[in-house]
Amino acid sequence: MPEILPVLAEVVRSGFTEGQHRGSLVVLAADGSVTCALGDPEAPVFPRSANKPFQASAVLRSGLELSGERLALAAASHSGEGFQLDLVRTMLAEHGLTESHLRCPASLPLDEKEAEAFLAAGSTRTPLAMDCSGKHAAMLAACQANGWPVDSYLDPDHPLQKLVREALEEATGDPVAHIGVDGCGAPLMAVSLTGLARGFRALALASAGTPEGRVAEAMRAHPEYVGGTRRHDTWLMRELPGAVSKMGAEAVQGFALPDGSALALKVEDGATRALGPVLARALSRHMGVSSPVLQRIATAPILGGGVQVGEVRAAF
Repeated sequence: MPEILPVLAEVVRSGFTEGQHRGSLVVLAADGSVTCALGDPEAPVFPRSANKPFQASAVLRSGLELSGERLALAAASHSGEGFQLDLVRTMLAEHGLTESHLRCPASLPLDEKEAEAFLAAGSTRTPLAMDCSGKHAAMLAACQANGWPVDSYLDPDHPLQKLVREALEEATGDPVAHIGVDGCGAPLMAVSLTGLARGFRALALASAGTPEGRVAEAMRAHPEYVGGTRRHDTWLMRELPGAVSKMGAEAVQGFALPDGSALALKVEDGATRALGPVLARALSRHMGVSSPVLQRIATAPILGGGVQVGEVRAAF
């Protein structure tokens, strides 16, 4: 990456700019050509959970029959809302599995309000509440269906994880540059932001019935399972017909429209508070999106004394 990446967002408190968030961004036109490149979008990054649609595609490539809400949840970073956790339990039970098979770490729900309610009800950290439990349930189900080892499903050399790499490399056009371990314990495969944008473009344009097309359709049809009722991925897919949107930890975002235009971005310091403002600016300025939903994510509040005294806003 360049020594200093461009400023994508600024933090303004009481009329004073107290901080900046730098990063990289790439936008693809409908024909796949690059129309905007900021920072170094060719450098490999860990897409984190923005890789989940491709992991879900690999589950389908394994032969597992999964559709509707279940497939959307396989591509999700869910908020830990009750309807999401109930479906994870159902998915496990349908394949003779229990929460004890999950290898994701015990966590509280990702959404703060859900976490508060979870604790108030007397619950404690559990793998089921972890935002990746839907993906893990789908991976486990694929192993059960194929007679593959269940205990080692997170090993990079496991047959399922080899399918994940195949699906990711085909969609992005990038060879995996590095393999690490994601926060949920799954193999984490690095590609460039340009490759990630190509991957989301491939999802948006995939033919019906293909693994990628089925994943995209499930995400579009059931966006509340991909994120949650208070999450921007859900809002965007609900309000922008045909859109496919998925964020990842450390402030990564992949997005595509049904015409094939797409983007990918990463905020260098991992500040997710900058993600909505940067995404909204890129969608409006570089992808021609005009929708009230962008107003909901265009700024993030800065509080002082419990009231809003500023905002995080785009700076490009």
